[in-house]
Amino acid sequence: MIRHLVLFKLHEGVERDEPRVAAGVKAFQELDGLVPELEFWECAWNISDRPMAYDFAINSAVADRDALKRYIEHPAHQAAAGRWREFATWVIADYEF
Repeated sequence: MIRHLVLFKLHEGVERDEPRVAAGVKAFQELDGLVPELEFWECAWNISDRPMAYDFAINSAVADRDALKRYIEHPAHQAAAGRWREFATWVIADYEF
């Protein structure tokens, strides 16, 4: 199995309640059940107020590297990530477990 973690940081001045951010969150929430490669999926807003904390997180799992590649290339994933490019940056970690 491969764990796929993504942490998002909203750009300066972008607020969680903006319509474009809400649409981005909804696009990621809808990936659960839509992308067959996803064996585990959760996403949520960070609740920590520490300055180093990121704003939003995705925690997911896929079977193997091929499944990860298919997930990343899936049109719904590409569309969701494209929304977030407008208002956030992110870091990713993929590891076997």
